[in-house]
Amino acid sequence: MKITETLLHARWVIPVEPDAVVLEYHSIAIDEGRISAILPSADARQSYQAQTTLELGRHVLIPGLINAHTHAAMTLLRGIADDLHLMDWLQNHIWPAEQKWVSEQFVHDGTQLAVAEMLRSGTTCFNDMYFFPEVSARVAASGIIRACVGMILIDFPTAYADSPEQYFAKGLALHDEYKHHPLVRCAFAPHAPYTVSDPPLKKVRVLADELDVPIHIHLHETASEIDNSLKDTGQRPLDRLEKLGLLSPNLIGVHMTQLEDSEIQRLSDSGASVVHCPQSNLKLASGFCPVQKLIDAGVNVALGTDGAASNNDLDMLGEMRSAALLAKAVQQDASALPAHTALRMATLNGARALGMADETGSLETGKWADISAIDLGALETQPLYEPVSQLVYAAGREQVTDVWVAGQHVLKARVLTHLDTQELIQRAHSWQTRIAAGDPDL
Repeated sequence: MKITETLLHARWVIPVEPDAVVLEYHSIAIDEGRISAILPSADARQSYQAQTTLELGRHVLIPGLINAHTHAAMTLLRGIADDLHLMDWLQNHIWPAEQKWVSEQFVHDGTQLAVAEMLRSGTTCFNDMYFFPEVSARVAASGIIRACVGMILIDFPTAYADSPEQYFAKGLALHDEYKHHPLVRCAFAPHAPYTVSDPPLKKVRVLADELDVPIHIHLHETASEIDNSLKDTGQRPLDRLEKLGLLSPNLIGVHMTQLEDSEIQRLSDSGASVVHCPQSNLKLASGFCPVQKLIDAGVNVALGTDGAASNNDLDMLGEMRSAALLAKAVQQDASALPAHTALRMATLNGARALGMADETGSLETGKWADISAIDLGALETQPLYEPVSQLVYAAGREQVTDVWVAGQHVLKARVLTHLDTQELIQRAHSWQTRIAAGDPDL
């Protein structure tokens, strides 16, 4: 009989790769943080002896969800300025709040709160863009969650850096520190074409090619962004990035609500990825990403929540449902973006965008055991005819019971094993009191 560290017996296993496959009464064996076998439960019971065995007779096991666009620390600004137009929200509320409040402690506490929320909703990896990324990296590593941390870049001074040169210096130091870390890696994160000028973008291209890291950028988010770019540069933002050499497999364009058919084809030809943030785009009335057109053209499309200040949650199950429903309305086709595709966008497509597809994003032998267990036996998901449809269209994040990252049991029966929930809530209350009063000394 084979010995394994952990054995999970589940009602269903959805590996994501191969596509549209559901394995009934299957088990996953985990050794040294990786998946060592996926096999029928009857065979697993006969051939394996495990140090830890978990019976999940009402559960579906899926790859851990991948939130491909976040500003994690902005959980502390959740609900601070709702129901406003994007540029009003950003320029008159969010940027002033960040200028006043963002610090290493703000990023630490906000990112911890975000990590806890993501783990409790089945997310095992997030792609972050924010200030003090070295703090976010430490929080991710200690909280046991996979992260791609952005080497932030913006033209103007902030509490984090006072010039593009300083942003680059700090970012490259961060990359050097984490380049061999098992959970944390880095990407360049120029904020947007309208906040980063040509010389720094050219430097990003050179360094991204040299280091072989992604370039994570807000792109074609609103109609006004396109209009302003045409007025200021005579080019649409994607044209400008292409002329600067950034349109490549390393590019992760976030939002992409304003796309012409020719641009969709150029994205496909370049191998670039798109991150769709349906709930944030809906809330800010930014427009509609043509997801089905992108998929039909062969573009890799992943899913993200955006920050909690514009969503207002970090719930990737909810994001899958919104993406699937919105795509049908935009395409005027009920068969657009079926449930299996939505799940793939939230898992393997995110891994591909981040350059992690060989390590995570699907349940396959040899990959890291990044796994989420979701109880589909609840009243709200009964009766159950097709588990993937039920997962996407009916299940809620409160049904996520257990989560593993690299084989570590980080959520056990809804309890976080590496983070103190009550302490996080108390810290969030403290920040809310200070921010609402406008007094950092409270």
